[in-house]
Amino acid sequence: MRTLAVSNTCRGILLRKLLEYIHPMKKVVCILAALLVFESVVRGQDADSGVIVPSDNLVVDGIPKIPASLLKTISRYTGAFGFRLAGWDAASGEILLKNLAGSETWILHAGKAGGSPKLSLLIPTGVYDLYYQPQQKYFVYDRDVDGNDAFQLYLFDLATRKSTILTDGKSRNTEPVWSHAGERIIFSSSPPNGNGVDLSLINPFDPKTARVLATGNGNYLKAYDWSPDDRKAVFCEFTSNTTSSLWVIDVGAAERTLLSVKGDSSDYYESPQFSKDGAGIYVITDRESEFRRVAYISLASKRITFLSSHIDGDVEDYSLSPDGKTIAFATNENGISRLRLLDAKTGKERPAPQPPKGIVSNFEWSGNSVDLAFNFRSALTPNDVYSLNIESSKLEQRYHGFTGSVDLGKLPEPQSVTWKSFDGRIITGFLHRPPASFSGKRPVLIDIHGGPEEQYRPEFGYYHNYFLNELGIAEIFPNVRGSTGYGKSFHRLDDRMLRADACKDIGALLDWVKTQPDLDADRVIIRGASYGGYLSLSAAVSYGDRIRAAISDSGPSSLISFIENTAGWRRDIQRHEYGDERDPKIREFMERTAPVNSAGKIKKPLLIIQGQNDPRVPAGEAQQMLTAIKTNKTSAWYLLAKNEGHDWKKRANQEFRLCAMALFVEEYLLRSSK
Repeated sequence: MRTLAVSNTCRGILLRKLLEYIHPMKKVVCILAALLVFESVVRGQDADSGVIVPSDNLVVDGIPKIPASLLKTISRYTGAFGFRLAGWDAASGEILLKNLAGSETWILHAGKAGGSPKLSLLIPTGVYDLYYQPQQKYFVYDRDVDGNDAFQLYLFDLATRKSTILTDGKSRNTEPVWSHAGERIIFSSSPPNGNGVDLSLINPFDPKTARVLATGNGNYLKAYDWSPDDRKAVFCEFTSNTTSSLWVIDVGAAERTLLSVKGDSSDYYESPQFSKDGAGIYVITDRESEFRRVAYISLASKRITFLSSHIDGDVEDYSLSPDGKTIAFATNENGISRLRLLDAKTGKERPAPQPPKGIVSNFEWSGNSVDLAFNFRSALTPNDVYSLNIESSKLEQRYHGFTGSVDLGKLPEPQSVTWKSFDGRIITGFLHRPPASFSGKRPVLIDIHGGPEEQYRPEFGYYHNYFLNELGIAEIFPNVRGSTGYGKSFHRLDDRMLRADACKDIGALLDWVKTQPDLDADRVIIRGASYGGYLSLSAAVSYGDRIRAAISDSGPSSLISFIENTAGWRRDIQRHEYGDERDPKIREFMERTAPVNSAGKIKKPLLIIQGQNDPRVPAGEAQQMLTAIKTNKTSAWYLLAKNEGHDWKKRANQEFRLCAMALFVEEYLLRSSK
């Protein structure tokens, strides 16, 4: 047996040697590409049979041996990467980038348009995200252990390059917001086995000062901004993923003032930001509307003024310039972003140049209030960086995501498609077709997003591009009822005892596939992750005679056990969406519609994927489904990672998971007969 493995120590030495010999301004992409190779720390390969040997952290049941050649091909698609914006360097005026994937964290300077980023900092640990102090002498980052979601906050000193833990090592701590003076931080925090998420306050230079500022009482509190004088902060209290209230809190006295409508639990508020003069709050809200708009609320009168009512579609992101004069925002128009600029004083929109079709996010203003940077991703690029000078209207691509040797130029543009569901409602999705070199009716992979309060939008496919480019599989990404992006009435159509209607939207999609001359309705696989995994299992129960197989990735198999065992900080929020399992009527409905209770109806092969440390959809959901399927002697493949949570982070695990999925799809969609 021969094993190819790279330890953390060896990886660090190799990276340092690369940095010695390769100038980062020119070769940082090469270094990061090498990092992705080193990140595959347990790629075992049997010398005699040429198969991949899973690491000790992977539990494999029913999955055939995976050819090493498959991993080699898939690695070309999973090796793509892009950088996220981290802000602007106040000293140099350059754009700051961050790469948080893997076991190292990278900070880079973007430099001039068309040039390569300059590596400025390498931290030998993976983090979830990092947050710069306004004075840029420090930043705070959060990280957990093996996907357990118990995030801790650390203070990183940019002068000494040393980290100091700020939190207790036990609670869950996220979303820190620096005061303007850079002396205090407000963050979301939940104690072990706690109910809801509180707001906490800390002096990061004296961690013993940490204290609870406001309690969530089952809800999720999240701060967004400090007032210009650092005396107040604005936060949202989320009762679900799509409903919240808006508050301002006096940090010294811990007194809260409600800005949203008292007693109205149907509205949504997010991303509030103080105006330059501190007299009001800008916020995204769907108050008095189907769609989310930018609004301004006066602190004195609580009067609300809507600033983007002329637009149909959700405002998905926005940012107020440092001088308080311009609002940059993006609207979601049938899954495609449109960049917009608004005069904060007059409320009038001004023309803005547009990037290619894709998704715009993460606005970052330079201190001069003229230069604006943002991330951009699409079906052809994982994460680009653009800058816009709002005075000259000059739009520049500052960094292009790395796609390696994969040729994506032959892929047709994703197509928005619609179909009529059982009740006459129109459901929307996106169809990705393979290259024209694949002739005849194409087999179909239906991939259902999680949430359910999410929306699939055309973006870089990573392993999906493997299915398109290498296997010629057409992929459909449905936005079934319950998805966001189509108005709040639509995303409430699956609430509580309407849950089964979302599965019927998948049945209607199968009807639609049958009417398409270039799609093969006899060769369909359904996959879903998280909530999408639940729908995939439900579809396997209801439409098993119309599909070849199904894949559930971290999907609940019973809403009752899912809610009862999910982490306490999110349990009440899930009850708002799915229903309260303690209510006898709702519990009976959940029992009746639980896929695990109808496992005997599943006759087609099933692939179940799960992270052992997942606190959101606990591993018991996958295990009970596997047990039920085996009892009925249905073919089942099972993959469990002992060192992963809800979203798998370790590259070696990710690659084995993708290889298992690819092998499953090839076996039951391309090779076997119906």
